[in-house]
Amino acid sequence: MTASLANLSIDLNADLGEGFGRWQLTDDEALLSIVTSANVACGFHAGDPSTMRRVCELAAERGVRVGAQVSYRDLAGFGRRSMDVPARELADEIAYQIGALEIFARAAGTRVHYVKPHGALYNRSVHDEAQAAAVVEGVHLAAGGPLPVLGLPGSRLHEAARVAGLPVIAEAFADRAYTAAGTLVPRGEPGAVVHDPDTVVKRALGFARDRAVTSVDGRRIEVDVRSLCVHGDTPGAADLARRVRSELAAAGVRVAAFI
Repeated sequence: MTASLANLSIDLNADLGEGFGRWQLTDDEALLSIVTSANVACGFHAGDPSTMRRVCELAAERGVRVGAQVSYRDLAGFGRRSMDVPARELADEIAYQIGALEIFARAAGTRVHYVKPHGALYNRSVHDEAQAAAVVEGVHLAAGGPLPVLGLPGSRLHEAARVAGLPVIAEAFADRAYTAAGTLVPRGEPGAVVHDPDTVVKRALGFARDRAVTSVDGRRIEVDVRSLCVHGDTPGAADLARRVRSELAAAGVRVAAFI
């Protein structure tokens, strides 16, 4: 069902700080002039101390909310390889990543406003109850309070977060294909990533106005979300994000941080 025009508002987030040393994947400066929330890599799939500090400073200057994008310890695989990490160890690693980013966020005059898993951990925590619970334990360990968790609607991660008293923020992906079950098509399958800019914009508008997306098999999937992700590592990501934001505004959708 199409949402009331008077109540249309959505957050626009992107994965940022995804570099390491002299290598830089994301156009952080350009994207931070467009998005309202920044999922900052915390060193396990990408990112290093200097990059984290720089992104936090830029985000603070521009009023962009800083979020910790936590991952499996997988620099070589960019965090996209699923790993069987023991629950306590995973919780410790999640807390470690959040704590590291919090230091640089505080130094920049802001703070970590939310947590979002990355890559394989994001997808694993959709259906794996134990891994999802470990992520939530790590958030509690680092934050000591109700830090919001950004994730896929209906996921085990959100279930665990709610049980633990953490706020949950439902997220959608304008540039990813969806299954009939409302989950993301695995990246290894054809068509998992949507590259056509017109299609990405159309899907973004569908999430914001109609609260729905069409699955790969043509079914309408209702998805009530508060945040929309455009991947920062996509070629031309800044231009695409800029167009998405412009088209949302033209359609009467207010783009603003969820917190």
